[in-house]
Amino acid sequence: MPRPKSAVALQDVHWSALKTLFPYLLEFKRPVILALLCLVGAKAASVGLPFLLKHIVDDLDGAGGVASAMALPLGLLLAYGFVRFSSVLFGELRDTIFGRVTERAQRRVGLEVFQHLHRLDLDYHLNRRTGGLSRDIERGNSGIGFLMRFMVFNIVPTLVEILMVVGLLWWNYSVSFALLVLGAVAAYIGFSVVATEWRTGFVRELNQAESRSSSRAVDSLLNYETVKYFGNEQHEARHYDRELATWEKARRKNRLSLFGLNAGQAVIIAAAMCGAMVMAAVNVTRGDMTIGDFVLINAVMMQIFIPLNFLGFVYREMKGALANIEKMFSILEVKPAIENAPTTSELDIQGGAIEFRDVHFGYTPQREILKGVSFSVAPKQKVAIVGASGTGKSTLFKLLFRFYDADRGSILVDGQDVREVCQDSLRSAIGVVPQDTVLFNQSILENARYGRVDATDDEVREAIRHAQLDSFIAQLPEGVHTTVGERGLKLSGGEKQRVAIARAILKHPPIMVFDEATSSLDSHSEQGILHALQEISREQTTLVIAHRLSTVVDADLILVMDQGQVVEQGSHRDLIAAEGHYAALWRMQQQERAGQVGEEATPQVT
Repeated sequence: MPRPKSAVALQDVHWSALKTLFPYLLEFKRPVILALLCLVGAKAASVGLPFLLKHIVDDLDGAGGVASAMALPLGLLLAYGFVRFSSVLFGELRDTIFGRVTERAQRRVGLEVFQHLHRLDLDYHLNRRTGGLSRDIERGNSGIGFLMRFMVFNIVPTLVEILMVVGLLWWNYSVSFALLVLGAVAAYIGFSVVATEWRTGFVRELNQAESRSSSRAVDSLLNYETVKYFGNEQHEARHYDRELATWEKARRKNRLSLFGLNAGQAVIIAAAMCGAMVMAAVNVTRGDMTIGDFVLINAVMMQIFIPLNFLGFVYREMKGALANIEKMFSILEVKPAIENAPTTSELDIQGGAIEFRDVHFGYTPQREILKGVSFSVAPKQKVAIVGASGTGKSTLFKLLFRFYDADRGSILVDGQDVREVCQDSLRSAIGVVPQDTVLFNQSILENARYGRVDATDDEVREAIRHAQLDSFIAQLPEGVHTTVGERGLKLSGGEKQRVAIARAILKHPPIMVFDEATSSLDSHSEQGILHALQEISREQTTLVIAHRLSTVVDADLILVMDQGQVVEQGSHRDLIAAEGHYAALWRMQQQERAGQVGEEATPQVT
């Protein structure tokens, strides 16, 4: 994983990342052009309102008596109402039209992050925090929507509107009004930029606190049963409360800094408004300006500072949004440790032969797991890998599936190095029944169908039957449509394992790997499934990683691993006769099994 960047570098990443948003604008040229036209119409109407108001006031001020009241500038009043309505209408049309562009950008970026996460290697996902990652993506996607809507269609147009108003004041009145407005705008923007940059650190601190508290809550709820087993509800609550206390402190800093920013902006606006009104009032008393001019100056100042105040809000929120998308964009920068080579080709499966050649591997440089493992599996052969826990049995499968790459040595499928073939073609050729099966929160039918998503219902039901699940499903009120709960918590370990077996059966690949595939089954169910697997795997190369030796006695070849090396290999009969590691392990398991049977047969005395 890339090393953390400095805060300055992260700021650079923020601004450069904005360039990636422009292609999404160009994808919908017509809506963008139409939205721009609505924008121009809204700004023109907005700037014209104060001048219409000036003429209305002056005409009303010059009118006298009933006869003059009949001559009120009805046309100007109607024009004022029409222009005000047009300003709102054009603004609403702009937001509605551009909304499609914004939503498509959020969809495209969200999909890109999702796909990138699935391309990342297993090691990244073993170290991630699901809750925090989910919050980072959610906030980042919302931040992109904000930037697309407000930065493109509010910041630049607001600055243009300010320049238009300043020019009109200079042209119609005096340079002093223009200079006052320019000075106030410069002071407002300068203060907003400096204060907002100061606040960004508090926003980032708050986001980190939210991510940590969310991660803690999700992690605890995912392990609900474990918490209950050990009665650690209060322990979890204390940990969560500590995270919430950090969040509360960060939230308070964020709120107080926002108060300081808003107060400073309010002082600048009040001073500018007061100064402009005093200057206008003096000119009215001298006769240099009319009452309408006074009203115009007041309306123009409000016209400037309302969008300027909104500009300050947009800039604050934009910086917050940039802080929010910081981690989401950094996810896209993480490079997968396992990637297809530039010259990769599709795996050409002929018989499904597997070969490990002097394979060395360790999850960390300090601890080597596999120490020169070499063996061959002939096409359609069943090979079992046995040994004590921690000897590297499951690691062999992870290397074959290319979750990791070997540090030294090579792994070949039908003579092709797995590092030189496309990962998708390699993985599509291997079916897996893992030791720890995690299910989606969907029905049993859909979970089984995951082995081949385009399979028909009849094909899925046939795989379920082979996996010995049909009798269990017959007892359920909703049958195969029963929802299994999050991570499959509504099913027992054995039932989840049978769903995993149904998936592998449905996939029907040329190579099958069973990683302790029957470890959660009772003896009766185990024998039934083993018989079904024997029937199905006759035309497949089968690799079985097993702890219970009784499940692999029919294997063509048994590899015995110890301390990361293959110390024995041969058939069950040959290994028993050799009186080595395998024979010792077999006797120990037979004694344990005999003891369990004896305990069940002996009546309990109370």
